[in-house]
Order: sequence, then structure tokens, then C-alpha cells
Amino acid sequence: MSKLESSPVRLRPEPLPDNLRSVQPGGGFCYRAELAWGVWRRWYLRHFRPGYVRTMAARRTGQSTGAPHDILDPRDLKYCRNQCDCDWAGELDPFRWREKLPFARWGLAELQLMGYPLLALTISGAWFAWYLAMVPGVVLGSLVYFFRDPRRHVPEGAGLLVSPADGTVAEISALAHDDFIGGPAVRIGIFLSIFNVHINRAPAESRVIRLRYSPGAFLNALNPESTIRNENLWIGLEEESSPHRRLVVRQIAGLIARRIVCDLRSGEVVARGHKFGMIKLGSRTELIFPAETGLQVLAKIGDKVQGGCTVLARYEST
Repeated sequence: MSKLESSPVRLRPEPLPDNLRSVQPGGGFCYRAELAWGVWRRWYLRHFRPGYVRTMAARRTGQSTGAPHDILDPRDLKYCRNQCDCDWAGELDPFRWREKLPFARWGLAELQLMGYPLLALTISGAWFAWYLAMVPGVVLGSLVYFFRDPRRHVPEGAGLLVSPADGTVAEISALAHDDFIGGPAVRIGIFLSIFNVHINRAPAESRVIRLRYSPGAFLNALNPESTIRNENLWIGLEEESSPHRRLVVRQIAGLIARRIVCDLRSGEVVARGHKFGMIKLGSRTELIFPAETGLQVLAKIGDKVQGGCTVLARYEST
């Protein structure tokens, strides 16, 4: 593998592309329902809880410029966090408790909008005959299982790249040149079945430099053409520590997965293992990183990996 010379000049974060106007650019029924709920909720807060609105405004940092609607509290940032730079400190976030739930925060709307009717059908079916509860019960259990968000221990140490997703390593390829990396690179493709945790995590402590959303098809993630033709969100990162290597994470939709979520802001710094989004249902995630002298690729095709936990590669010298 060749040695890549790291430039002393850091990359400058780029503005979001015009077609990336939400953290879930593909939309969806549950997404639209939650946005509609937000309109009613903001009306209620303005008219019946003005004191709360004033308090949250005083505690807010940054500006809401660019957001598609008023940002009254952290709840309003869920689907437009990448469009503005306002925020609240963790201890001032009244919704912080949701981070302790064992479910993906981006999937809570689906869990409620689909989960409650399924629960009602399960209970109603069981009231008449146990076997009538089986189908809705299994679907409900699968829904809850899919949106799980288990705690993860993120390994520490210099030069480590952790997996950006759970799943099975389906590809390890040497790339002669990657434009963003700036030279030879290695690409690791991870296939996520519907049974995997679908949270995506940052492979290293890094700064978000560029994001690119590409609408497309929804081929089976096992189809090689899916990496080219499917809807995907490309994320260009630059490590915070020297030599400031460039990394790429690609979230790729699959046959069933139609919703990519990424709430990263251009220019923000995220820690290794930081949760930045998810892909809803079976899909694929790729990690691309420099092929430098001293690189050890630890992953093998067929390995089962966990996002934020499994070390895919290590650089011996940093």
C-alpha cells in the first residue's frame, strides 16, 4: 500500500446540497404525519404554554435560520437539525430522557403510528382466539425489534476505525483512487438484514466536510448494482487528529429500506461511535478510508460486525 501525504491544510466544510432539505430526505408517511403533528404542537405551545416557549428561547444557542419552521424546543429539531445551527445543552433538553429508551429516536413515530394499531389488533384477536393474535403479534414484535437501539461500548485508542453499522461484511475492495480520499483507498461494504440494528455511527472522531444525497432505485442490497443505482447518502469526513485522514461513509437504501436518516451538520465534529442516523429496514453501509503504509484491515468477508464496537481497521502510526 502506498503512503499518502497528509496536507497541513484542513478541508473547509461545504454547504448542504439543495436536495438535502431534511434529515430524512426520502420522506414517508410517518415522516409526514410527524411533521403535521409538529404544526399542531407548536400552535398549542404558543397559545397555552407561552412561558415555556420564552424559557426555551432564552436557553437556546445558535440561530434557527434555514429551518423550515419555527424552532421552539429541541423536539422541533428532529427532522431539520441539519438545516440550522441552533441547539440546547443536554441538561436543558426536556426530551433528553428519550435517549435512555432502548429504541432508535428516529423510529419512535413508526413505533407509535404502526405499533398501537398492531397492539390493538393483537389484544382484540387474543380476546376471541389466541391464534388470531399471532399474525399482528409477530408483526408488532418484529417492528419493536427492528427499531431497537442497544447500548454500545466504543473502543478507545489512536488509529482505530470502528464499524459504521451492524451487519455482515459483504465486500472488502482496494480502490486505485478515490477523489475525496485523494488517493488509493479501501472500501468495506456491510450488508444489513432486517434483523440487524440499523443505527449508523461515526467510524472515528471527525469533522463533517461534505454531504451528498442521491435519489435512486431500491434494488436488493445484495445486488452489486445497488451500490451504484440505489438511493444513498454520501458523507465525507476528516479526522480531527493528525494526520487528518479523510473518510467516507455511504448509507445505501435497499429493497425494503426506503428511508435514510442522517442528522449531521456540515462542519460539526462527532466522536467515534456517535449515532448520526439510520436506514429503516434492510440495507447496506460502506466505509471508505485511505490505503496507507501501516494500515491493518482487521475485518474479513463474512464477519458479523456491530456499529460503534467492532474495529474494522487500524493504523499503526498516526
